[in-house]
Amino acid sequence: MKAAWYGENGGPEVLHYGDIPDPEVGPKTVLVRVEWISIEGGDLLNRIHAAPSSDHHIPGYQAAGIVEAVGNEVTRFKAGDRVVAFDWNGSHAEFFAVPEHYAYPVPEGMDLRQASIVPIAFGTAHDALFEYGGLKAGEFVLVQGAAGGVGLSAVQLAARAGAQVIGTASGEARLDRIRPLGLEHGIDYRNEDIAARCREITGGKGVDLVLDLAGGKGKDLLVKALRPHGRYSVIGAAEGTLPSFDFFELIRKAMQVTGISFGRDMHTPRVHQLLEDLFADVASGALVLPIEREFRLSEVREAHEFVATQHPFGRVVMRP
Repeated sequence: MKAAWYGENGGPEVLHYGDIPDPEVGPKTVLVRVEWISIEGGDLLNRIHAAPSSDHHIPGYQAAGIVEAVGNEVTRFKAGDRVVAFDWNGSHAEFFAVPEHYAYPVPEGMDLRQASIVPIAFGTAHDALFEYGGLKAGEFVLVQGAAGGVGLSAVQLAARAGAQVIGTASGEARLDRIRPLGLEHGIDYRNEDIAARCREITGGKGVDLVLDLAGGKGKDLLVKALRPHGRYSVIGAAEGTLPSFDFFELIRKAMQVTGISFGRDMHTPRVHQLLEDLFADVASGALVLPIEREFRLSEVREAHEFVATQHPFGRVVMRP
């Protein structure tokens, strides 16, 4: 099969494209012929920071396609079914072999291209806001990096739950594109002080919950924007840098910091039900997530570079 791979950490230049053996189908495996690959933030971070498992390590969390074959212990799927598949690596390929508990049926009539971007973006946003973030109606939530896939998902989910949504993006033009999705207060992080604006918006109290999708240099301002005893969800680091919290910083603010890794729960019945509901909402148009650009898998270096440097609005996908 054709696939992208790398054997050492680094920038997009470490990625290669060519022929490697097809994945094996074990007794509990669902083998998916990939039609659409969603490039996730973790794909880029892993390429930079996580040691590859082999000289031909295939990156990628998530892809949608048609079931090609199943193992003899698989009960939920058969050849020809339409699914979105997840695993910690392996999606950047013509075939994606995943455990049965990491495959999710796509509703009849739903576009596979759109389905391919749903689970991690909306699921991560949901868990950061509600399952682990404890967001309630009327509370202020700050979404740092509101124009990305998880950010746009979080804005919509928080707004429909009755929260007051503050979001950051690079420029008024991007903020204007987010406002129809439920953004009440937009902050242009290039020209405005995030902490000062949040204090102004909240009457000096600070926000109840921060969703940090960008990481990097913005962390200190986000901590300042947070109220005492506030909650801070650590989700991603768009620039590839990894900020840290000082011990006494946590104590002085009496803040609660939670790391969000939706993938760790994606095998559970709770998440399977959640994703069924989210697929239905996206298929009906109740939730939306734009796709900024498409690439061929053979253009994997260009695709990763685009995601890393161009701050796409929504998601970027590849097609084998």
